[in-house]
Amino acid sequence: MFQNLTDRLSRVVKTMRGQARLTEENTAEMLREVRLALLEADVALPVVKELINNIKQKALGVEVLDSLSPGQALVGVVQKELTAIMGNPSAGRLNLAAQPPAIILMAGLQGAGKTTSVGKLAKWLKDTQKKKVLTVSCDVYRPAAIKQLQMVSEQAGTDFFPSDENQKPKDIARDALDWAKRHYHDVLIVDTAGRLGIDEMMMQEISSLHQILNPIETLFVVDAMLGQDAVNTAKAFNEALPLTGVILTKLDGDARGGAALSVQHITGVPIKFAGVAEKLDGLEPFDADRMASRILGMGDILALVEQAQKNVDFDQAQKLADKVKKGGFDLNDFRMQITQMRQMGGLGSMIDKLPAKFAQAAAKQDMSVADKQVARTQGIIDSMTPAERRKPELLKASRKRRIAAGAGVQVQEVNRVLAQFEQMQSMMKQFKGGKMAKMLGGMAAKGMGNMFKR
Repeated sequence: MFQNLTDRLSRVVKTMRGQARLTEENTAEMLREVRLALLEADVALPVVKELINNIKQKALGVEVLDSLSPGQALVGVVQKELTAIMGNPSAGRLNLAAQPPAIILMAGLQGAGKTTSVGKLAKWLKDTQKKKVLTVSCDVYRPAAIKQLQMVSEQAGTDFFPSDENQKPKDIARDALDWAKRHYHDVLIVDTAGRLGIDEMMMQEISSLHQILNPIETLFVVDAMLGQDAVNTAKAFNEALPLTGVILTKLDGDARGGAALSVQHITGVPIKFAGVAEKLDGLEPFDADRMASRILGMGDILALVEQAQKNVDFDQAQKLADKVKKGGFDLNDFRMQITQMRQMGGLGSMIDKLPAKFAQAAAKQDMSVADKQVARTQGIIDSMTPAERRKPELLKASRKRRIAAGAGVQVQEVNRVLAQFEQMQSMMKQFKGGKMAKMLGGMAAKGMGNMFKR
């Protein structure tokens, strides 16, 4: 989403770091580039003005001017101010300090991804906070809305309270709350009807639900692809409801990202979560500091580590490491590496979190094509027998034809996979000789996408 903004700011950051001395002229040039980058990203004008003014004041301050490396100090100023605009990190935490069940009321426009966000939030609470979660839909207007939430809740592995389109929303809310109390649920998440706009009747309905439930969290779900309209809508909802937080959806889309930089500053309501993928595990607590690093092209290595911790089987990884030390690496190991990478969201998801210089090298490849190629590679390996995966030297012409037919590809594709495996096997052998640093340097120079060229 932030690609254009990141590209532009990365160029500015690179120039700033090279400045041995800050002058009024080069500072003004830098601020002009930052301003244009923010406006192109559809950041609200009042936010741009305040951000530029704050950076200018700090840039001309003693801390930067007296620094041994003023260019780098100025980069730090830009990062701090971007972080401040997007919100205080501690304000974005979910508050569940209430007598169970803690009630979370979800509001938002129709089509913003509210029902899916309910499922994502329920899964996040269950998996990371170890909470017993109940979901309920008070949307009696949209066809199949209740059924959709039931399916999403089942996929998330959380409890669902059934409701009926003939019921009144306030009756559904009362019944669900009573059920949650009697069955000792920690959290009750209430999905409400989406609105096409600021509809007075619908706003009265959600206000009455708020009075009945007295939720500890009232979260507004907003589509980040709406740009400044998202900010204006959030502001209108905040005037009608005591919102406690915002969930930004579709941050993995191709919008310009202005909503993420504007919504907290304009509404005064912190962004608490961001939807970063369509799958139910594609919800992340919003961290302004880490988001600012990603926008400035510094990457988000911490998010990459967390992603690995959540998806990588470290017992298997340790076994592989021990095997590599002894000089062993077969097609089963190659397949395991591919599987774990796909579990982390694929190449695109991983590269998005890398610093700009690595991401730009990988960007020469189409990541969607590369991900499909990786899936095809796994399919080819799956078409082999266990003996063939253990001993690739068995793969002669007749076996390759059988594997190609089983995977639905040409024999050339099988040869390509075997060539990739041999390349990986050769690299793994270097771990024995202590040449790891040299190998990594070579990989960086070639660019990460080379392994997945056709």
